[in-house]
Amino acid sequence: MDRLSRTTEILRDLIAFPTISSDSNQALIAYAANLLEDCGARVDIVTSPCGTKANLFATLGPERDGGILLSGHSDVVPVADQDWSSDPFEMVERDARLYGRGTCDMKGFIAATLAMAPQFASQVRERPLHFALTYDEEVGCLGAQHLAQTLQARSLTPRVAIIGEPTEMRVIEGHKGCYEYSTHFHGLEGHGSAPDLGVNAVEFAVQYVSRLLDLKEKLRGMAPAKTRFDPPWTTVNVGALNGGVAHNVIASKARVDWEMRPVQGGDADFVKAALQQFCDVELLPKMQAIYGEASIHLEIVGEIAGLIPADENEARRIVMELTGANDADVVAFGTEAGIFQALGTDVVVCGPGSIEQAHKADEYLSLDQLSAGLAMLDRLGGELEMQSE
Repeated sequence: MDRLSRTTEILRDLIAFPTISSDSNQALIAYAANLLEDCGARVDIVTSPCGTKANLFATLGPERDGGILLSGHSDVVPVADQDWSSDPFEMVERDARLYGRGTCDMKGFIAATLAMAPQFASQVRERPLHFALTYDEEVGCLGAQHLAQTLQARSLTPRVAIIGEPTEMRVIEGHKGCYEYSTHFHGLEGHGSAPDLGVNAVEFAVQYVSRLLDLKEKLRGMAPAKTRFDPPWTTVNVGALNGGVAHNVIASKARVDWEMRPVQGGDADFVKAALQQFCDVELLPKMQAIYGEASIHLEIVGEIAGLIPADENEARRIVMELTGANDADVVAFGTEAGIFQALGTDVVVCGPGSIEQAHKADEYLSLDQLSAGLAMLDRLGGELEMQSE
């Protein structure tokens, strides 16, 4: 079986695992572990704190610092309320495209690394090659943060990390951060005919959203003078506002789900400080004047640092050589890359597929893109044979 066919076969198996972030990924992790163990890798499976998910970290070659890490997340976004042409968890090949949830984001890259593992096993010399599969990237990069803690506890730092998110094989050296929150409002229920006797959580949540939108506009004028991001400013998005039970009942609870994508750390501090002051000075006093136990609570879903472009970056040099790229770019979407960079690892993001297909109905990965990803990994194997430290 040729390399592309083997990768497609593995990808078909990976797609069949419905690893939506709300569900377990352990069956997929066990499947990948078996493939890696079969080619001689040392495999560690680290269970999540909740006990239903796991990270995988595997190594070919010596157990020491300075290795190269190939990393991908195993979870996918939901398919509910999306109009798919076929079963999203049964991969379909059509018009030189592979359709299924996760083909692009990012099981295609994972399948390629697993298909290449036997070849890598024969090529690794003094420099170790690591494989990482994480959980819950789509809901706050929780698995990657857990993995970073695991590596720190083992005093193991890869020198280079390649995060295989879909970039159409462009070399990405920087991206914005991703900060996700849920703000909870607790008021006092009552009859809609007597609004002054209750504390309407939805109404205060609306005022909070209004303040968020004001800050969103202010951030447009705070873009750094020299930035390569598009858009160049920190963005804010209100994803959902939930609350209330009926037309004639004063809502006692409400929740605002929102995010921001900072281009610089100070922007996140600015937004959070402004919102805290707004709550402390304006909203909470009004709420508690009627009901002393009224509250506003900011839940941090995830605060994922961006990937900061660096003057010296071995990962950038290696992957540019492997892909033939003449330069490296930046993107607006977030990845786990900043978590690995914080460990002291040189990181780039580069993988098959386009982010334009991610998270959508009829998500797909073209065979051309998958072949390009395999070609990069094949050349990486050749570099492993030559490298020593």
